[in-house]
Amino acid sequence: MSTSTTSAPPPGTQGPPSTNSPPRRGRRPARTGRRRALRRDWQLYSLAVLPLLFFLVFRYLPMIGNVIAFRRFEPGGSIFGEQWVGLRYVEMFLSDPTFWQVFRNTLWLGGLTLVLCFPIPIVLALLLNEVRRRALKRFVQSVSYLPHFLSIVIVAGITMQMLATDGPVNHALGWFGHDPIRFIQEPEWFRALYVGSEIWQTAGWGTILYLAALTTIDEDLYEAARIDGANRWQQIRHVTLPGIRPTMITLLILNIGTFMAVGFEKVLLLYNPLTYQTSDVISTYVYRTGVESNSFSYAAAIGLFEAVIGLVLITSANQLSRRTVGTSLW
Repeated sequence: MSTSTTSAPPPGTQGPPSTNSPPRRGRRPARTGRRRALRRDWQLYSLAVLPLLFFLVFRYLPMIGNVIAFRRFEPGGSIFGEQWVGLRYVEMFLSDPTFWQVFRNTLWLGGLTLVLCFPIPIVLALLLNEVRRRALKRFVQSVSYLPHFLSIVIVAGITMQMLATDGPVNHALGWFGHDPIRFIQEPEWFRALYVGSEIWQTAGWGTILYLAALTTIDEDLYEAARIDGANRWQQIRHVTLPGIRPTMITLLILNIGTFMAVGFEKVLLLYNPLTYQTSDVISTYVYRTGVESNSFSYAAAIGLFEAVIGLVLITSANQLSRRTVGTSLW
C-alpha cells in the first residue's frame, strides 16, 4: 500500500495562503476605548465637572456679551443691544487721547510687574534651596508666604497707612531731616508703590512651584558636577537652572498672557484723581466708563481690544518658546 506525501515548499518560498485562517480583526474604534475609560474611571472624571461648569458659566458664556461692542446698548433694553453700529466704538476709543494715556500706563505697569515680579521668586527659591538649616528655611518660607493670604483690601490699606503723610515711612524720613513725601498723592510715586506692594505680596508664594521643581532634579547631576570641580554658582548655572527651565518658561508664558490685565482691584484701591496721569489703566478706565458712566458698549469695545492683545501675546510667546527652547503650553 502506498501513501501519498506532500512535499514541503523549498526554502525561501512561501506556500499558498491558508483558506482556513480566521479573518484579521480590525482596530478597536477609539470611541469604544474612550467609553471604557470613562466607565472605568468615572470617579476621576467627575472631579472635572465643577471646574468645567465654572469656566463655562463665568468665562465662556459672558463672551456672548461682547456683541454689544458692535451694537448700541441701552440700559433696560435688549441685552444684545438695540442697533448695529459696526466699528463705531472701536473708532471712538482709537481716536480718544485718554485711552492712549491709559494704554501707556498699562504697558508701563505690566512691563515693570513682569520684569521685576517674575525673576524675584526664582532668586528666592534658589536662595532657599541653599539653606541647610531646616528651621530657618521653614521660618523664611512662612514669613514670605504670609502676604499672599492677605486680602488685596488689607494690602492696599497697609500700603496707604505706611506711606501716608503722617505714616511710619515719613516719620523715619523726618528723623533724617527730610520733609514728608506725599507718596499717595504724587503721580510719579504710584508705579513704584504698586510694583513694590505686588512684589511683597506675591514673591514668597511664587517660590512654591520652583521649590517643587527643584526637588525633581537628580542629585547625581550635582555629584557629577562636584567631581568635575564645579563650585556652587556653576552648579546653579549648569544644573539647577536647566532643571527648572520648563517651569520657568511655562510661568513666563502665562505671565505674558496676563500682561495687559494689570491688577484691577489693587489699582482701584490705591489710585485717586491726583494720580490718574500714571495710575489709570485700561481695566479701571473700562470700569469708570462702563459702570459709572453707563457707556457699556464703549467699555465692551475697549475690553475686547484688551482681550485680543492678550491672546496675541500669549500665542506669540508660546510659539517663540516652542521654536527656541522646545517648551510650550500647547
